[in-house]
Amino acid sequence: MVTCPFCKIARGELPSTIVYEDEEYFAFLDIHPQSPGHTLIIPRKHHRWVWDVPNVGAYFEVVRKIARAMQEAFCEEIHSRIMGEEVPHAHIWLYPAPGRATGDPRDFERNAKMIREALGAAGS
Repeated sequence: MVTCPFCKIARGELPSTIVYEDEEYFAFLDIHPQSPGHTLIIPRKHHRWVWDVPNVGAYFEVVRKIARAMQEAFCEEIHSRIMGEEVPHAHIWLYPAPGRATGDPRDFERNAKMIREALGAAGS
């Protein structure tokens, strides 16, 4: 879908603060964070709903890897939401429980670095 903002983010046509990427999936910080480190995980290819992603198991493995890194970086309680209403591209939210993670939710570079470092420590 040419006009999909998440497709444009995954292709690097719109700016984002990247947390994780591989050939199939892309994770970046939400510009309206619920808490520090609020991350969206999307498939690189356009799929309307999470349930349309061909290998949904692999998708959830990436989500779990990022959630574990967020637990190390921020706090034990990581919330998740399967989304798709506001942007018609499959996406999953992960965010530390509001009030549990310390730091400024809008300090995007610091928060992304914390997640990336935790991912690196996990051997990803």
